[in-house]
Amino acid sequence: MSKHNQFISFNRYIISLICVGIISGGGVYIVQKEIRLAEKQEAVQKANETGDLKKVYALYDEIMDNYVEKVDKDDLIEGAIKGMTEALDDPFSSYLNNEEADNLTDSLASTFEGIGAVVTLMDDHPTIAEAPIKGSPAEKAGLTAEDIIAKVDGKSTAGKTLTEVVSTIRGKKGTEVTLSIQRGKETFDVTLKRDTIPQESVKGAIDEKNKSIGSIQILTFGENTAYELKEMIQSLRKDGATSFVIDLRGNTGGLLDQVEEMSSMFLKDGKTIVQFSDKKGNKSETVADKKLDKGFKVTEPVVLLVDGYSASASEIFATALNESADIPLIGTKTYGKGTVQTVHGIDDKSELKLTVMKWLTPSGKWIHKKGIEPTIEADYPKEYLLSPISREKTLKKGDGSEVVENMNKFLKALGYQTEGQIFDEKTESAVRDFQKKSQLPETGEVDGKTATALEADMRQLLKENDTAYHKALDKLKE
Repeated sequence: MSKHNQFISFNRYIISLICVGIISGGGVYIVQKEIRLAEKQEAVQKANETGDLKKVYALYDEIMDNYVEKVDKDDLIEGAIKGMTEALDDPFSSYLNNEEADNLTDSLASTFEGIGAVVTLMDDHPTIAEAPIKGSPAEKAGLTAEDIIAKVDGKSTAGKTLTEVVSTIRGKKGTEVTLSIQRGKETFDVTLKRDTIPQESVKGAIDEKNKSIGSIQILTFGENTAYELKEMIQSLRKDGATSFVIDLRGNTGGLLDQVEEMSSMFLKDGKTIVQFSDKKGNKSETVADKKLDKGFKVTEPVVLLVDGYSASASEIFATALNESADIPLIGTKTYGKGTVQTVHGIDDKSELKLTVMKWLTPSGKWIHKKGIEPTIEADYPKEYLLSPISREKTLKKGDGSEVVENMNKFLKALGYQTEGQIFDEKTESAVRDFQKKSQLPETGEVDGKTATALEADMRQLLKENDTAYHKALDKLKE
């Protein structure tokens, strides 16, 4: 997802925080894990016979025979494979090595094996970002948000990437991992036994002020999302919900079979969910059917929330409900990804993610690089859409930078009279006041804990000023 790579809003950061430590790419996937060795061997043989790979073999032999330094042949082969996928100039087609393939699988799975803590980098230190998952090994061991992971199994995490740290913490259920934890001035070791950790893709609750409206957030389209959505709707119905707001903001996609099943729940049988077009222009479609939704239907009034990060599977779901059931979309224009990828095993350690089809809306539109315009335009107030506060260093009086300017905007949004790129007396006074209200040490400096508290208050402010959500409530009340 590169459309917004120059500016990651604070709202986006909050929405995606639960995914920190898991590398995933937005998309619609048809996951086919079998290894098609016979097909590949036949393709290679055919290429040899026609001379298509003659230059590749010649270059490989030349490098192996004559390059002055030692050459790892596996690295050469992986480089050649990566080069072929990069030559497609398609950001959604790529070669996945063992670690990348595992991360994609984990991001779409309903469970993963590990300790149940979300890890992020803070001041270049791997840090637990939020309270561990309830009942997880991390929670049982007493780990808390802002604990710094200094070592994993006796090896320092200094200078390691987030992916490297996460991969060493994760592991098979029943195995153990020892973490050296730094909490304030205290340092201690804790040994945890890894377990199976549930990974929720659907969250929901009855609206605080409107007890007949169920609010549902779909975080991704993982392998169990359709079941989770059905369970959530049934639960909210029991709690009194007679209509639903479904939030797809920040949802970058997932599995095709899940979005088809979920869409079918909201459509009359026979209504089109999505159309497809292959490289030869052959068309096909999926329609709502009891075979998909098992007879479970949602007939209550529904409104969908979308934004610029709603992509691929989210856009299939949105256009299916909008065009085939006249369900309104509220928010901002969606991302615009109109392709479908398969995930095939290349061998037992790597995979190929390859674009194989275009998907079209029920009316036959291709929204690729265009996005979907909402029925009703609405977004957060612009002054609240801020970048996360940098944790590279503690900010203090006298500092001047764009980082300080961003932090001053946080304080101003929370009611303080701060502005500009200088950490001046007004900023210091505002920080002290904020720290006092937040029961933090009144240093007048913005360290990791103060930044986290500022972001937590901003998260609450965003919730209170969620224009799109409030417009959705008004729409359901009509």
